[in-house]
Amino acid sequence: MVQKLDYLKETPSQTAGPYVHIGLAPGAAGFDIYKQELGWDIAGPNAKGERIRVEGIVIDGTGSPIKDVLLEAWQANSAGVYAHPEHAGQVEDGFRGWGRVITDFGTGEWGFDTVKPGAVMGRNGRMMAPHINLWVVARGMNIGLNTRIYFDDEADANATDPVIDLIEWDRRRQTLIAKRNELDGKVVYRFDIRIQGEDETVFFDI
Repeated sequence: MVQKLDYLKETPSQTAGPYVHIGLAPGAAGFDIYKQELGWDIAGPNAKGERIRVEGIVIDGTGSPIKDVLLEAWQANSAGVYAHPEHAGQVEDGFRGWGRVITDFGTGEWGFDTVKPGAVMGRNGRMMAPHINLWVVARGMNIGLNTRIYFDDEADANATDPVIDLIEWDRRRQTLIAKRNELDGKVVYRFDIRIQGEDETVFFDI
């Protein structure tokens, strides 16, 4: 006989808490726990393509930087191939295509080094513009936020991207576009994330 459990209530939701960066990125938080920190090396030394750095800050609804954010990045290689067992032999040795960073506790700035990804074929058979997937979590967030980084020097590819095409307003689309600069001879893309308020970053329900 199966007992009905209609009387049970939903468990209250919880935020990530103030120590999420210690649990998921202890080395960056100053704790020497692991021999090799998980998620620091996204592309590896053998990855082909243009070496880039992506930097930014996460801003709350009042316009202030959030200083205890953890971000995870997931991307394809320069040929548009993800590091997956189904693609064995199609990605360079050591290319992970995944990384994890935290914001600077003083400034709120975050950044990571990688290679610029190539265009990727979407599930619907349409080519997606080069992009990096981001998952953002911090104290005060009940659910991690998913967004994407596109590149402002890929205007033609962005114009036909099936995901960007779902966003009705151009001003909203612009919240997904990283701006290219060159600093000290390195290519740096700036991508600030706004959690709330005017020009809030587009987040995806996936």
